[in-house]
Amino acid sequence: MAPVAMRSVTRSLSDALPVSYWLDDPGKPAAQPALTSDESCDLLVIGAGYSGLWTALLAKERDPARDVVLIESKEAGWAASGRNGGFCAASLTHGFANGLARWPGELAKLEELGARNLDGIEEAVARYGIDCDFERTGEIDVATEPHQVQELRELQEEAERLGFGGAVFLDRDAVRAEVDSPTFLGGLWDRDGVAMLHPAKLAWGLKQACLGLGVRIYENTRGLSLTSSGAGMAVRTPYGRVFARRVALGTNIFPSLVRRIRPFTVPVYDYALMTEPLTEEQLAAIGWKNRQGLGDSANQFHYFRITPDNRILWGGYDAIYPYKGKLDSEYDHRPETYLKLAQHFFTCFPQLDGLRFSHAWGGAIDTCSRFSAFFGTAHSGRVAYAAGYTGLGVGATRFGGDVMLDLLDGERTERTELQMVKSKPMPFPPEPIAWTGIALTKWSLARADARGGRRNLWLKTMDKFGLGFDS
Repeated sequence: MAPVAMRSVTRSLSDALPVSYWLDDPGKPAAQPALTSDESCDLLVIGAGYSGLWTALLAKERDPARDVVLIESKEAGWAASGRNGGFCAASLTHGFANGLARWPGELAKLEELGARNLDGIEEAVARYGIDCDFERTGEIDVATEPHQVQELRELQEEAERLGFGGAVFLDRDAVRAEVDSPTFLGGLWDRDGVAMLHPAKLAWGLKQACLGLGVRIYENTRGLSLTSSGAGMAVRTPYGRVFARRVALGTNIFPSLVRRIRPFTVPVYDYALMTEPLTEEQLAAIGWKNRQGLGDSANQFHYFRITPDNRILWGGYDAIYPYKGKLDSEYDHRPETYLKLAQHFFTCFPQLDGLRFSHAWGGAIDTCSRFSAFFGTAHSGRVAYAAGYTGLGVGATRFGGDVMLDLLDGERTERTELQMVKSKPMPFPPEPIAWTGIALTKWSLARADARGGRRNLWLKTMDKFGLGFDS
């Protein structure tokens, strides 16, 4: 990139606030008071991100008389639920290809359940009047290299062969008629399986819906320990305890109170930029009339979407695993990644030269070795957990809430009979092996992107054992 262009890219970040655009909202609801005494309940939910909020809401919908308490270490939606791109996908398996590779025999059921789950989210948004800019516009996977065009064609053909014909292939002209970038060579448009939304407003709306149904929510209340107590469980918090018949853990990337679950996830830091609103002329230069979400098809991929006020969110690519899996707010911002993302943005949309970014932020997501959620119980079935959503939790966490409630109720359902629910991913090895393996995998994925998709021996070995690392 020429020096003048680089200076232009650097200037685009000069006013970017180091905070999630979604959370930088004057309409953000006030926090609920912290727990300051002992409580008892039928169900305690720990974590007020999507996973915990959906679980508490579904629990009350299933049984309005069930006494539900929800505790959160900070405020509802403050972590991944308020920092993601707002892609709400039907897929429960981190995409069709990953589901086909791992659970081919039950993929039809997983696709059906995923579609019903997305419908359920849309219905809940309407029923509870959640103002979260929900738009079921779909998503286009775009090819930016010739080999990716062929991969998208093959994926569509395989889906149609198996009876899943919902995605539409777009050639170069067709995809550029939807969103115009000189880098786009083709695309695969899932018209119905993805919705765009304001992620923080979804979390805040779910919080309000839970309160309306009688869930007692305590924010700034961290669960410190989990122990058996008679026929139930006891959770210690800084100022009191909660005694519950059953406990659902929606803590995801944060260290699980069930210690044996911790090796199954690692934290990966993801970063995003948000532009200032586009002018009418800028918007006309790129089209994007149908407001789909987009993601490119590289191993190290970008995701991007347009907001109701015509800003563009641009994120992904640079997934960062901190040494020893350390969770620290110092990793929430990474200027070198912001600069890299800005460079990539203007390569994709050179017609937007001069546009500036208003916000730049990052945060941790929980990744597991199969890229999609896993589930289970502990303490003789009195505790349930769901984790490992690997960046696709906006939609799939509602399904995870249903699974946890099924498990806690001891019910045999179409969800609990799934091999996906019964099985676990392979845990990550101890450090420094995990860090070394993840670093080698990232290097190999970048090399594959640069070599026409050709995977080296390391990646082929990882594929053989159903492992990998997804940016």
